[in-house]
Amino acid sequence: MKYIICAAAYVALSGLLTMAHADEERAQGWSGEGALSAGSTSGNTDTRDIGLSFDVDHVANAWDYGFQGQVDYGQQDGIESRNRVFLAANADYDITDRVFSFARGSYEVDQFTGFDSRSFVGGGLGYRLYDNDQISWVVRGGPGVKVDEVKRVITTDDTGAALIIPAETATSFGVVSKSKFEWALNERVAFSNITDLLYAEESTQISNGLALTAQINGSLSARFGFDTRYDTNPPLGFESTDTATKIGVVYKFGEH
Repeated sequence: MKYIICAAAYVALSGLLTMAHADEERAQGWSGEGALSAGSTSGNTDTRDIGLSFDVDHVANAWDYGFQGQVDYGQQDGIESRNRVFLAANADYDITDRVFSFARGSYEVDQFTGFDSRSFVGGGLGYRLYDNDQISWVVRGGPGVKVDEVKRVITTDDTGAALIIPAETATSFGVVSKSKFEWALNERVAFSNITDLLYAEESTQISNGLALTAQINGSLSARFGFDTRYDTNPPLGFESTDTATKIGVVYKFGEH
C-alpha cells in the first residue's frame, strides 16, 4: 500500500510543480516504430547480438491501445548466448487532458537470467507532465500481480556435494511504474529516456533505456542506444545487472 500512496503523491506533486504547457489534440489512428539493431552485451553474457523491436499505438477518441515487443538473440563462438523475448500490451483511457487510467500486461522469456518466464497483469493511473512538439514526458504507476517462473539450479554445497534447488513458481503482489521522456533536440535529432520498474516480493526489475535518434530520410532513422537491466534478487549463479549497447535502424509511421 505504501508504494501506491507514494506513487499517487508523486503524480500530485509533479502536477503542482509542472509549468502550464498548451496541450495539442492527439492524432487518431495508428502510429509507432519498428527497429532492427545490432550490439554488444555484458553481464550474464558477453556477446554480440541482434535485436528486433516494435512500439505501436492506436488512438481512438479517449482510448489508446499500445503494443510493445522485443526479441534479442546472440551467439558466442557458435554457441547461443542470448535469447530473450518480451511482449506487452496496455489500454489507456483519458480521464482529463493529462490524467489517464491504464491496464497493462507483460510476458518475458529470457534463457540467461535464471527465470523460465516472468508475467505481470495490473493497472493504475498515468499523468502527462509535458505533451508538446518538443517535449513529451509521461509517467504511470499502479498495482498488479507478478508471476516468476524460477528455473531449477544445480550447484554444490560447502562440502562439494551436488545441491539441487528445485524450480518454483512465485506469485506475489506487484507494483509497476514507468517514465517515458522524449525530447526533440531539433527537427531531425531526438533524445529519449525510458525507465521501467516492476516491484514484487520475489524480485524487483529495473530497466533504463537511453537513446539518441537521428532522422536519415523520411520515415527512416538511425539510433544509438544504451540499455541497463537490474534485478534485485537474481537466482544463484546469475548476475544482477545486464547492459547492452546498440546501433540500429528505425522505421517510424503515423503522427507522433
